[in-house]
Amino acid sequence: MRVIGLMSGTSHDAIEAAAADLALDGDALLLRPLGHLSAPYPDALRDRIAAALPPAPTTTRAVCALDTGIGQAFAGAAGRALRDLCAGTADLVVSHGQTMHHWVEDGTVRGTLQLGQPAWIAEATGLPVVSDLRSRDVAAGGQGAPLVALTDALLLSGLPGTPAALNLGGIANITVLAPGAEPLAFDTGPANALLDAAVHHFTDGAAAYDEDGRRAGAGQVSPELLRVLLADPYYRRPAPKTTGKEHFHLLYLRRALDTVPVPTVADVLATLTRLTAVTVADACRAHGVTRLVVSGGGTRNPVLMRMLAEELPGVPFGPSDDLGLPSAAKEALAFAVLGFLTAHGLPGALPSGTGARRATVLGSITPGRMPLRLPEPAAHPPRLLRILR
Repeated sequence: MRVIGLMSGTSHDAIEAAAADLALDGDALLLRPLGHLSAPYPDALRDRIAAALPPAPTTTRAVCALDTGIGQAFAGAAGRALRDLCAGTADLVVSHGQTMHHWVEDGTVRGTLQLGQPAWIAEATGLPVVSDLRSRDVAAGGQGAPLVALTDALLLSGLPGTPAALNLGGIANITVLAPGAEPLAFDTGPANALLDAAVHHFTDGAAAYDEDGRRAGAGQVSPELLRVLLADPYYRRPAPKTTGKEHFHLLYLRRALDTVPVPTVADVLATLTRLTAVTVADACRAHGVTRLVVSGGGTRNPVLMRMLAEELPGVPFGPSDDLGLPSAAKEALAFAVLGFLTAHGLPGALPSGTGARRATVLGSITPGRMPLRLPEPAAHPPRLLRILR
């Protein structure tokens, strides 16, 4: 089955599209990457997304307009992927949509909202679309995240020691595969969320992120600010746990800066970069991680990667590319995998990773132009991921 995966993370800067040929072979899921592309959001749409994110107030009219605008943007990315990556032929599109709110109260996820109406994708491509993949896990008592954990666990299967997969997006999440234990997955805290918010704020919108970590690299870590940030109770909560920009946002940072004045903007950014490295490293040490497989936009920040190496001496780490899975496309490919599993009647979430009562088949299916015909349900879920080149 040829599947297109679409993903936009908490940085809400672009839609990542990846295509792959997927098949089941006994206990193995075979995945042949066909390529990936990035489709930046139009500036006006990105500004509207940012304006509607918590803690800002919004309206149902704005939400409706965003559902349409994001759906149309995803449809455009899907059309490009169908043409440029699949030579015009595919069987399924899987759309994560854009997370606008992850409703967490006292550590329990009450609901989750991803916008991007899938009807626009189905109409533009003629293909069936799997979407809204998080809500079913939430309904089963889970966190609805991190959903990349299943792909991570399949990818790490067979590696020695206690390997872990780390994704550095707006929020950092990790999947740990310890010998003899069920996979464990959770959000460690902010990766780029606070950094991006700070850069946008302090440059009056002239820059959206700290390119190559240059601003942070010119600053010094403030121990006082770092101490205040690390006092957040989230870091002490047991896994599985999830968080997002509804918690780690500009107002959150400004409250911390009100209590601890920091000399320069570069020092603020250096401290936020160190915060990500420390919280990821703390999570790795707590679970005895012996090898780290890294992906996500944060891998392109050399200052963050250097700080992570400083916090985890003796733990080798490298990109998921080393295992055959392109790091720039990993999340989009992970959602392609989830849609493939849904089409085959297989669960896509790991209860040990999300905290759900049981593993569930994820998502809703929007038919394409042709009558909806799904494959025969698979007899059992795969146990490992084999990347074909």
